[in-house]
Amino acid sequence: MKLKLFTILTAGIALLSLGSCDDDKSYADLLRDERRATNSFLSNYRIINEIPSDTIFEYGEDAPFYRIDPDGNVYMQVIKLDSKENRPKVDQPVYFRFMRMDLNMLYTDGVEYWTGNAENMFADPTFFLFDNYTLNSSAQYGYGLQLPLKFVGVNSTLNLVVKSQYGFTDEISYVVPFLYEITYYPSMIGGGDTGEE
Repeated sequence: MKLKLFTILTAGIALLSLGSCDDDKSYADLLRDERRATNSFLSNYRIINEIPSDTIFEYGEDAPFYRIDPDGNVYMQVIKLDSKENRPKVDQPVYFRFMRMDLNMLYTDGVEYWTGNAENMFADPTFFLFDNYTLNSSAQYGYGLQLPLKFVGVNSTLNLVVKSQYGFTDEISYVVPFLYEITYYPSMIGGGDTGEE
């Protein structure tokens, strides 16, 4: 139910924000470009189209990408695996550090341009309350960054391919898929406050 509500909300935001998209392309064109960029990137890897029934994942640099939602909006490659027994509970704060690359830019220009907070330990910590999309502090990162924690424990490091509808909510209308290198932490890294203002 939460996923369905979140998907409906993000689709609505995307449709309302179409005025900010490239005027030369329709929303359908942007979705087509996103699909091409994502498929091009994933074509370099083994793909497993479902989560293993025993949730035992291959991990490491040669691990496959697992499709972790039915519509193919999020793919996960497990680099470092923590026990599934350490999965967070609902409303538990989960901190994370990440770098991300625009897959549209990689596809059209061959440029790997990475941004994020993983290389700056003085950057404000990023966190969400797991499986809680009612607070902006959690919902702003989208559904895609939280979804893997339904299958792996905190302290895992992953590569994630996240399509726009499951990405940062304020970027949905740009229709840009990203590759994330992300590590989750069970407690705060580098100070900060978990309170909602």
